[in-house]
Amino acid sequence: MGASYGSFCPVAKAMELLDERWTMLVIRELFSGSRRFNELRRGLPRMSPSLLSRRLQQLAAAGLVARQEFGSEVEYELTTAGRELEPIVVALGVWGTRWIPELGDRDLDPKLLLWDMHRMVDHSAVPPRRTVLWFRFPAAARQVRHWWLVITPDEADVCDFDPGHDIDVTVTADLRCLTDVWRGERTWASALRAGEVAFEGPEQLRRALPGWFKPFTFAGIPKPETPILS
Repeated sequence: MGASYGSFCPVAKAMELLDERWTMLVIRELFSGSRRFNELRRGLPRMSPSLLSRRLQQLAAAGLVARQEFGSEVEYELTTAGRELEPIVVALGVWGTRWIPELGDRDLDPKLLLWDMHRMVDHSAVPPRRTVLWFRFPAAARQVRHWWLVITPDEADVCDFDPGHDIDVTVTADLRCLTDVWRGERTWASALRAGEVAFEGPEQLRRALPGWFKPFTFAGIPKPETPILS
């Protein structure tokens, strides 16, 4: 737990636990469906494993997270107290979308983008077989330039190496543009018209691809005329 504010105020007492770096993002990941340590790491790629382990221990000690062992596997789950933070996490996301819309270069991460997209695959809309999307970001650093999204009827996975399957659609994109599309700041159609995103593959699949994803959690939130950071 963080340093004490020396106050009886319940906001102060809550923030003694919650305002340490990465803590609320760990909680957000648990709300988003991550259960295992490696899943949490993939959703928080810039958080060190040692710090993630420490935060999970702190949250468990505070009664917000339960650690469960299944043989050699360990899973983490929010407790009743942890789940009560959901409206706070959502409210923070809504506020950030409305008032801090601009992204710096450091905020653009293809690994995090694809991880978020894979969680929002609409399996009822994707062909009922294995479907493979190859995402290419030509302007990104070499080590994060290529990603594969492998979708089956029951699950989706992100690979940073060629899984060896036939490619159904290749998506070549400017990272900032595709991030804006995902966040709902731009439409797939406008990005395709501008040539900042391009699909390669059978026409039927190319036309259907945007509908294979459910909307980003915070897409469509109305913006004020003058954000505080623009």
